[in-house]
Amino acid sequence: MEQNENIWIVIPAYNEGEKISKVIERVKKISSNIIVVDDGSKDSTRKIAESSGIIVLSHIVNLGKGAALKTGCDYAIIKGAKLIVALDADLQHKPEDIPRFLDALNGRDIVFGCRQLTSDKMPAILRFGNNFINKITHILFGMNLKDTQCGFRAFTSEAYKKIRWNATDYSMESEMIANAGKQKLNYAEVAIETVYLDRYKGTTVLDGVKIVMNMISWRIR
Repeated sequence: MEQNENIWIVIPAYNEGEKISKVIERVKKISSNIIVVDDGSKDSTRKIAESSGIIVLSHIVNLGKGAALKTGCDYAIIKGAKLIVALDADLQHKPEDIPRFLDALNGRDIVFGCRQLTSDKMPAILRFGNNFINKITHILFGMNLKDTQCGFRAFTSEAYKKIRWNATDYSMESEMIANAGKQKLNYAEVAIETVYLDRYKGTTVLDGVKIVMNMISWRIR
């Protein structure tokens, strides 16, 4: 896989100066095509990423995860990517799982990571929110996923053109699924370990309410 110039790993990052070098180091063992998008970080994220010798794109101000991931994916397409893997920068995703995603992507359009939502490693409020959004996603878009909010994903370049989102925040993960459902893309899930280093980092209750309202809007449109 290291020699395959068609596979690109995109890592959106915001204030991950303490962890970004470890993420990059582990991803480098799998692929040399790495894009880190520094989303207006106020810490050393950009400087550390640049010192790693990979491609670093920067937003002057914080625009949100959805905007950062789209910036990285758009650039990967320009560079000729045929397969794209989206990976978080906070060590909650294990880069060593990337080959499993690519194996599952063979013959499919998109692959979603699936955490163990029953694990006591995930805060109870997040388990409840994720399960609720999962049910709404199935009702509205026919996508039967066990974990709609996991950001660890892989997709083909052709699929990206169909799922490309407008949301700039965490809603992009649900908008991606909504678009995949409307386009009837072929998908699969890959089970991954549940890792929570920052107990309440990520989608909040307010984010969850916004996501559900957005999904209803996407369905109506």
